[in-house]
Amino acid sequence: MKQVSFSEAEYSVKKRKTRREKFLEQMDFLIPWKQLEKKIRRYYAKEGNGRKPYPLNVMLRVHCMQLFYNLSDPGMEDALYEIESMRRFAGLSLNQPIPDESTILKFRHLLEKHNLGIALFATINKHLVREGLSLKEGTIVDATIISAPTSTKNKTNKRDPEMSQTKKGNEWHFGMKMHIGVDDATGCIHGINTTSANKHDITSVDKLLHGKEERIWGDAGYIGIEKREEHEGREVEWFIAKRPGKLKVLPKESNERQTERIKAQVRAKVEHPFLWIKKMFGYSKVRYRGLSKNQNRLYLLAGFYNLIRKNQLAC
Repeated sequence: MKQVSFSEAEYSVKKRKTRREKFLEQMDFLIPWKQLEKKIRRYYAKEGNGRKPYPLNVMLRVHCMQLFYNLSDPGMEDALYEIESMRRFAGLSLNQPIPDESTILKFRHLLEKHNLGIALFATINKHLVREGLSLKEGTIVDATIISAPTSTKNKTNKRDPEMSQTKKGNEWHFGMKMHIGVDDATGCIHGINTTSANKHDITSVDKLLHGKEERIWGDAGYIGIEKREEHEGREVEWFIAKRPGKLKVLPKESNERQTERIKAQVRAKVEHPFLWIKKMFGYSKVRYRGLSKNQNRLYLLAGFYNLIRKNQLAC
């Protein structure tokens, strides 16, 4: 019989569920754990002469919680010691060993080394398609800046060379861009690309499309996209917003202004993923140097958003 710790005994008789508990229960239900584990298992350490590794399902759950709450490796270890609901989500107990920060770091490096973020994202989307979600009609494209540290007080005494500076409005920003392609019916993400912040949004669009779109939507930053070489012969309808200056002079009740309103209403769906990734999951500032590690993380965050979005559509 499993020995129960004092914290587990006290936790089991409490009368109210916290928001964290409700969220973790929801994600536990939504995430296709077995399918994700299958993608990772071939790379995961097998039991040998050294220390016995933690079960893959435990480390995957710990990694997911680290992304849910944007925790550092030491912060994730502390949370596992301090928060009973997070231990239960991971299948851990204080009567058993708890993964330390180096174990958590090594698991993250495993996912990064084998570029598993994109594979896990694709697995989640395939799961959602089997559940009845369609991602094959129209695509909304957009990009957002994710800030990076501007300080040079680090080992190299330099800023991250893969990040760059760009001006948006009257403000300068240093960091990277996350470009996404979102289904215009469901609002779910099907395409992701990352670049330094100074790359124009229009240059990443061909990497965000699945090729079966009938229509493509974008803001005024994408004006002229249909003339680019990579889109030559693409049989789609382009719904690109007018520049603010041209929109301002349109008569209020004209058909053109009404068309622009419809474009804006459809494009609004692309802001929801950015809200979740940057505000709810807290990833408005990069955690790592270089684009690759951050992109690997963003793929999983996008997958989590899609699961939540599909659940919202089903309700």
